[in-house]
Amino acid sequence: MTQTDILDNLGMSVLNAMQQEAIEAFRRNSDIVLLAPTGSGKTLAYTLPLVEDGRKALVLVPSRELAAQVAAVVRQMRAGVVAVACYGGRPAMDEHRVLRELQPLIVVATPGRAADHLRKGNLRGEDFQTLVIDEFDKCLELGFREEMSQVLQLLPCIDKRVLLSATDSEDIPRFAGSGFRRLDFLCAADDRLQLFVVRSPEKDKLTSLDSLLRLLGRSQSIVFVNHRESVERVAAYLRREGFSVAAYHGGMEQRDRERQLYRFVGGAALTLVCTDLAARGLDIPAVEHVVHYHLPISREAFTHRNGRATRFDRNGQAWVLLAPDEDAATMTYLAAAAAQTLSSEAAPATIPQPHWAMIYIGRGRKDKVNRVDVVGFLSKVGALGRDELGRVDVGDHWAYAAVARHRLSDVLRRVSGQKIKGHRTIIAEAAG
Repeated sequence: MTQTDILDNLGMSVLNAMQQEAIEAFRRNSDIVLLAPTGSGKTLAYTLPLVEDGRKALVLVPSRELAAQVAAVVRQMRAGVVAVACYGGRPAMDEHRVLRELQPLIVVATPGRAADHLRKGNLRGEDFQTLVIDEFDKCLELGFREEMSQVLQLLPCIDKRVLLSATDSEDIPRFAGSGFRRLDFLCAADDRLQLFVVRSPEKDKLTSLDSLLRLLGRSQSIVFVNHRESVERVAAYLRREGFSVAAYHGGMEQRDRERQLYRFVGGAALTLVCTDLAARGLDIPAVEHVVHYHLPISREAFTHRNGRATRFDRNGQAWVLLAPDEDAATMTYLAAAAAQTLSSEAAPATIPQPHWAMIYIGRGRKDKVNRVDVVGFLSKVGALGRDELGRVDVGDHWAYAAVARHRLSDVLRRVSGQKIKGHRTIIAEAAG
């Protein structure tokens, strides 16, 4: 299979300049450090040559969400390529069984779970040719230094190491050692970002946020706050006002985080209110606006947040809300921002609503239900037309499907009590 075929499977036509150079370096050099901002396309830069060359690889990532998403991208690239995600929060024995049965080409794992499987012999270190550490700086931030070092020691036959990071630090040469070729793309996404500062007349910025989201219309926005409690408070306010909102923070149960994330990526929520947990490590496409409700704690956090609006194939906008007692002059990274004045009277009276609603189905891959089954079920039993069914995601024991909002009630009525692949299960709206 050619590179063109792989890109076709991903719905892409060309690689960006960073990806092209990184892939060439991947094939020339044994070890690489790639520094590039969040959203610049680093994941494709290392997964494409792995898939194209058929290299047995272990990929370390900082979060379970990123592990699942990278494995899904790899499987989409080329039919027959087996990729397995391993992470905490579920039984290691179940993963061992899957690893033994599938013999994957690529294993994507959090550092702790990878080290555990290697120590127990569930993964044979001598089988792997390539080690990739994605979001290295985030792995350090989350305290995975010891686990990453253990993994390195348990991989005796590695002939290629790839380390990817969105920020530079002295920890990179300390950990990587000598012999790495360094590729710097730290400013790759900056010229695609429009930055605006909006002054809130009140210390509580909720009214200004309301006006801004109305003006942004039906485009999707991520609103960043600094605390879990703030996520709940801001999301609750927006819901009361009638906005379609998803919430995401580290204090939520994993299942709840997944439901909220799928509502957003599927288009059933136009606004995601979150902490910096969502600034990196999640595959969130088509975001046009980032809103800094709270100022970021550092320039690096500011860059990571903005990366959500400057993916490698599009431009974006970032909006910084400032209260009367917040001074933009103290933040040098706002120097180039254009000041904007928002009037609540000028904001549209109608609150924008999404085209899609999200349906939850309580069956998934381990119940022998795949994406084709879900599409067929909702098309035939739910009587959905081609343009009335959007994104479909299938997990181990669940599936989420975006359906046209105006058809939601009718679809739920039609599928109520019906079987999917011979199973009766819960089918309901995945509400906020």
